[in-house]
Amino acid sequence: MSLYEIVIIVKPDASASHIEALTQTLVSCIADNGGDVAKTEFCGLRHLAYPIKNNRKGHYVLLNVSMAGDGVKEIERFVRLNEDILRFLIVKVETLDNNPSALMKRNIREAPQDTRRF
Repeated sequence: MSLYEIVIIVKPDASASHIEALTQTLVSCIADNGGDVAKTEFCGLRHLAYPIKNNRKGHYVLLNVSMAGDGVKEIERFVRLNEDILRFLIVKVETLDNNPSALMKRNIREAPQDTRRF
């Protein structure tokens, strides 16, 4: 079985319960194709780098999955047919990371240092 990270971006007007139901449907589709979901992260509503279908924000969901390569085609088909999903990305990885993803981590900025010279 191969390891994958799946990121989906859901329309910003979707409610939390709708996103949860959509994710559960995706998880059941993965399970029907012989896969297993190791981690699910709801990363929240975030600004997009550029407008997608006239949307400037989107709800991000990350799934860590182990499944056979044949099941990936069925997952892609499911995601493409769903109108609530703006974009998706499926990436094959070497290992699954159990730590919080980069989407969940806050950008910790250092305090500005005084660069004046005396």
